[in-house]
Amino acid sequence: MTALDTGTEDLRAEIDGGVAVITMNRPDRRNAFSPAMVSALGAVLAQVEVDEAVGCVVLTGAGGAFCAGGDVKSMAAPPADRGNGAGPSLDARIHRQRLNQRATSGRLWHMPKPTIAAIGGPAAGAGLSLALACDLRYAVPEAVLTTAFAKVGFAGDYGGTWFLTRLVGSGKAKELYYFSERLSAEEAQRLGIVNAVFPSADFER
Repeated sequence: MTALDTGTEDLRAEIDGGVAVITMNRPDRRNAFSPAMVSALGAVLAQVEVDEAVGCVVLTGAGGAFCAGGDVKSMAAPPADRGNGAGPSLDARIHRQRLNQRATSGRLWHMPKPTIAAIGGPAAGAGLSLALACDLRYAVPEAVLTTAFAKVGFAGDYGGTWFLTRLVGSGKAKELYYFSERLSAEEAQRLGIVNAVFPSADFER
């Protein structure tokens, strides 16, 4: 096993037997995004995409969760440098968000190597979008999937609306985004969002 230097504790990565396992690692926040995590994820995906020792990429989360998406608590807090006019402009922040999406969910979708989301717990919002960007999705019975964006007044990001429409069709995708229904792993499998459900004891084998 070869550990990769991600530059942050918020993301772990290693190569084992030709498989790159990338673990979102903020279990105290259900692996919600941090700037360091998102930046590192983009860099690691770019690295393993061209690494000849890697034949497959697995994305997962630590501590019994997949990813809660954006860290809503952090987003709600006023940035310390914005009150005095410092910091990036709105246009600059929007552009950075687009770049982050292309580097993460966009790269997962376009990568010529198989990508797998190992959903070991809740996947919500942009975290669900990352899972939807992968070629295959496997979950434990306890996993819960939800678009979540309607609950916080957002339209959705990281390509989730496009990915989900391809999997379940336009009508069902709109329903899941409009109402943020919480799907069990079994229901997600029935809809074709999850490929298979495995017992927790066997999940990482």
